[in-house]
Amino acid sequence: MWEGRALAARRDIAALATSGLGVADLHAAAIEVVERVVGSELTCWAGIDPGTLVISSMTSGRSRIPPEYEPRLAETEYAGSVPNSFAELARTAYPVARLSDLPHREVVGHRRLNEVWRPLGIEHEVRTTFSVDGDCWGAAGFVRGGSDFSDREVEFLGTVAPVIGAATRVAVRTDAHGYRGGGGPAIVVTGPTGVPRAVTAAARIWQDELNEIAPGRFGVLLRAVVTGTRAARAGTFQARVQTATGGWAVLQGSRLIGDGEDEVVVTIEPASGRQLVGMLLAAYGLTAREREICLEVMTGHSTAAIADRLSISPHTVQDHLKAAFTKVGVRSRGELVATLRPDDPTAKP
Repeated sequence: MWEGRALAARRDIAALATSGLGVADLHAAAIEVVERVVGSELTCWAGIDPGTLVISSMTSGRSRIPPEYEPRLAETEYAGSVPNSFAELARTAYPVARLSDLPHREVVGHRRLNEVWRPLGIEHEVRTTFSVDGDCWGAAGFVRGGSDFSDREVEFLGTVAPVIGAATRVAVRTDAHGYRGGGGPAIVVTGPTGVPRAVTAAARIWQDELNEIAPGRFGVLLRAVVTGTRAARAGTFQARVQTATGGWAVLQGSRLIGDGEDEVVVTIEPASGRQLVGMLLAAYGLTAREREICLEVMTGHSTAAIADRLSISPHTVQDHLKAAFTKVGVRSRGELVATLRPDDPTAKP
């Protein structure tokens, strides 16, 4: 019975990943799926920045924690001394931790239990992180009075957590590119060989445009991205491709953990100037050192700062920069940045 529930939940959550939802909406929908099996009085899900393990978004279940307790909860999360914080759990081998499994002395003195849950009449907590391919993209906490969370419930959360992690990773890209209404995000779900299983309306527009270059080009690109994604240790793969109109698009593949044959989600969006920088540096024939210095210039560093960061003299920096100017066909740092990142208004000259 439990295995069947876990399988059904994994499939439901995998389906949510293909719907173009942002992180908050995805988590709101996934809460409903998980709570069919793991009941709680309060649950709160977080988006996590995988680079810093800091909470980036919060989504509550049907009931919210009283506002006066939110500062205390946040303090226990970042104090660095409270067991089972999301950041601590993200670094462990198993993604689920039950409060009652801690040593007795740690349970007795647990700040989150004593300062937040017990004043609310709650005794039991279980927490899980949503990690995939070594990166943590989210986390969730479940609390309730009455009976403790069972071993079966802990096992269930451990089974569905990686799928939620994969789905959250896709949702982060939806948020990052500002998809809201209109044509929506361009998403293709493929099987292991790159054959599409689901295609959004926006993705069909890209399909038609890429097939204008040559019949079947879209399918060839999908297979290439899927192959690269499945082979990549990080579980993601990116390809920049030119469109029929001369522009560029980025195809980003991510493994979507499933049962049996793994599926791959491919998102498609116009390439920004930032995404094309590396290719442009190569296209202008810059040496490795010239590319390095150009990237430093594009981040706004001065000649002295670049020299210090690269352990070379300011004179050498200027020599490489002059060579780069000649190859790119510009006469100033501002022109260099504008040429290499033409659509980035935040680029620093």
